Amino acid sequence: MDVAFFSAALGVIVAAMRTALVIDDRFQAHDPGPGHPESPARIRAILDALAQYQRSGLVRLDPRPATVDELALVHAPSHIAHVAATAGRPRYAFDADTPTSARSFDTALLAAGGYLALVEAIMAGEVENGFAFVRPPGHHAEPDRAMGFCLFNNVAIAARHLQQRFGIRRVLIVDWDVHHGNGTQDAFFADPDVLYVSTHQYPFYPGTGAATEVGAGAGAGRTLNVPFPAGCGDDEYIAAFTDVIVPIAAQFRPEFVLVSAGFDAHRRDPLAAMTVTDEGFRAMARLLVRLAEQHADGRLAAILEGGYDLRALQTAIPAVLDEFGGVPTGAALASPQPRPGVLDATRAAQRPFWDVH
Repeated sequence: MDVAFFSAALGVIVAAMRTALVIDDRFQAHDPGPGHPESPARIRAILDALAQYQRSGLVRLDPRPATVDELALVHAPSHIAHVAATAGRPRYAFDADTPTSARSFDTALLAAGGYLALVEAIMAGEVENGFAFVRPPGHHAEPDRAMGFCLFNNVAIAARHLQQRFGIRRVLIVDWDVHHGNGTQDAFFADPDVLYVSTHQYPFYPGTGAATEVGAGAGAGRTLNVPFPAGCGDDEYIAAFTDVIVPIAAQFRPEFVLVSAGFDAHRRDPLAAMTVTDEGFRAMARLLVRLAEQHADGRLAAILEGGYDLRALQTAIPAVLDEFGGVPTGAALASPQPRPGVLDATRAAQRPFWDVH
């Protein structure tokens, strides 16, 4: 695979981990229309930020389109055909939130395939980890339905790809987008080999994600929802990761860590009411990097989900990439002071399945 150096740090040489960045001008071709928050400007803002971001170990990885067979690892043939039928049409709407343009189908194929190219590069040992900056996002897309700005469920497709092509058995998906990933949860609700974790504002769109949604059948205990009331920030998120998410994930012993990395829990974001800062995202990334190093040979791949304040994207993403490099530049993790009782429902729901304090 042709992996070219993206940038190199100046000055002091540090032993940073190799991190692949998947980003391409073509991700701007999906156009939901004027005023839509999931706009091509998101990719432009990230490209501008990455042009200024430097550290050793960064490589640029070209995306590729996903095949229909790869989409079918998660999605029904009827759904794939429905999205494909929008190609060339100036405007089509799956719902009020999810319009498409003439090139949306091709862009969605590139988004799903770009993430697959990333996990393939990690499995080949070309990089330790990476981040796919793609659009449209994916975690709301259900096996037979597009919704919530999402056409295909990129992270779910990657999890199945890892299992079927590479023989990875236990996959951890951590979704820190401010909205619950209903589509990802649905895809793995009865699967004992995928642990789906979501931190999200609740109650909020799409209405799912209660702490009592823990999986079904053989998958009971393999869905871990951390619903937060509006106004939560770094203290609540870091406490959730240190006290609940990481301990449970360590018991699960993942072989690969996937991250649905939305940045709409940021305090600047216009679509939600959370107060996470750049340092909060840095801390979550640091904890997941450590977890991947301890249990998954460092294999970790993030993909962009939400995040609709352009400046927040430009400041939070470099903080996460610092952590992926294994050379943290921020302050050490502080002892969080979350709101009393904010994790009680999650702890109670998970105790039948895991050692949770």
